[in-house]
Amino acid sequence: MTIEGMNHFTVLSSNLERSKAFYVSILGLTEGYRPPFDFPGAWLYAENQAILHIMTGKPLPANAAGVIDHMAFTASNLHAVVNTLKQNGVHYELRRLKGLESWQLFFHDPDGAKVELDFPASEPEPKE
Repeated sequence: MTIEGMNHFTVLSSNLERSKAFYVSILGLTEGYRPPFDFPGAWLYAENQAILHIMTGKPLPANAAGVIDHMAFTASNLHAVVNTLKQNGVHYELRRLKGLESWQLFFHDPDGAKVELDFPASEPEPKE
């Protein structure tokens, strides 16, 4: 067996509509086809790949992050993303990765899942 790449992440949600709105408006994902499972949820896509599955209808664990610390996505247009986070009142932390000089942007979804967006080193630092 050879691993060829990451297929998707699944997050648990206490409010499906709120979670969908967050990931669509903040990350620009789009809702797409989801098989007719017997529990509520949504599949969110980046282009033609369902990369984020949202599940709801069951209690969230006491530690919402679980054993996975965070999910990371490759992204572009750092300035626009920072502006979107600010406009939506989402607290974030921006870091410059020493050695590579790429940008790492961290924030949490409405249920506490930690999200990382990675931007190329060539992107300019956003104005505060």
